[in-house]
Amino acid sequence: MTNQIQIFDTTLRDGEQVPGCKLNTIQKIEIARALEELGVDVIEAGFPISSPGDFEAVRRVANAVRRPTVCGLSRAIEKDIKTAAESLEGAVRPRIHTGIGVSEMHIRYKLQTTPEDILYRAAAAVKYAKSFVEDVEFYAEDAGRADNEFLARVLEAAIKAGATVLNIPDTTGYCLPEQYGAKIKYLYENVRGIEKAILATHCHNDLGLATANSISGVIGGARQVECTINGIGERAGNTSLEEVVMILRQHPDLGYTTGINTRLLNPISHLVSEKMGVVVQPNKAIVGANAFAHSSGIHQDGVIKKRETYEIIDPLEVGVDHSKIVLTARSGRAALAYRAKCLGYNLTKDELDAVYTNFLVVADRKKEVGDEDLVEIMKFRNWEIEQEKTAHATVS
Repeated sequence: MTNQIQIFDTTLRDGEQVPGCKLNTIQKIEIARALEELGVDVIEAGFPISSPGDFEAVRRVANAVRRPTVCGLSRAIEKDIKTAAESLEGAVRPRIHTGIGVSEMHIRYKLQTTPEDILYRAAAAVKYAKSFVEDVEFYAEDAGRADNEFLARVLEAAIKAGATVLNIPDTTGYCLPEQYGAKIKYLYENVRGIEKAILATHCHNDLGLATANSISGVIGGARQVECTINGIGERAGNTSLEEVVMILRQHPDLGYTTGINTRLLNPISHLVSEKMGVVVQPNKAIVGANAFAHSSGIHQDGVIKKRETYEIIDPLEVGVDHSKIVLTARSGRAALAYRAKCLGYNLTKDELDAVYTNFLVVADRKKEVGDEDLVEIMKFRNWEIEQEKTAHATVS
């Protein structure tokens, strides 16, 4: 089994399902080209049957990028599949992504059918998609809550029909990492013909476990991770691309690699945030504004002495210029001296002690002491020194 993990980005499809995040075709093409430069293996460009606009966007993306596989989503319905195939005609590496619900909840209440019908429809959908493209991915919707033995039977039917990738979605974000990893492992060990296909993870973040589940899935045998930039997506979001990539990079002991150029993670995060109009939460791992910011005096002192004391990632690795020392009332003398030096002030110990007293007065009044505040503090201290000299001269 290869240890190269394929990165399947669904920012343009699952990510765009967030209310208010609709992208126009030009924006989709711009993001798709950035994803190609980033090094993703697969770009899911949209759901072609959903609207003429989405069809056109998938068609344009398929013609705009050359290296990645371009994927179009469809339900297990012939019209969906045919439309997806038409939208992908200009792609160098086209993939149709089709599938159906496999949990009791979906079979009984959503689809109102039987397990045997699901087996038939899954195989039929893959077979029909295979008549258009060689690369067919099958998604077993709500696999996270599905019975493993039945799920294995569905996947076997999909493989026999020609599926090249088997997507195991935790559609509702229900699974615990141990459960999801065990499910992937079970499928890898028990699905007949599994060597003919790649297992893929597709995890949602309803319980905040999407990334953890995806990593557990990789350890269990999955070799494709489906994710989005900034973790954007339906409801609480999808697995975050940047988190998965950096976890695998920071844990070489796991033995997995990706083809992602990590120095482009921060730039593409900003691009997606800008185009979709969704602000990245400040404490978001890897790409949040505070991901490399330090305000605690103890942490600041450690980072100034040696960055690795409180940072496991070099900011440059993900496209961030430098760590940020944020001056607050919790900051110590070391941080103040560091920031002052950045502004051209080399303070002696006595000068630092004096400036620090004035700094705390300002810091108690403001949430954050900026460079302009620090300059004013230094000017005030210089004024105090001049006053002291004048008073001393008068006394003399």
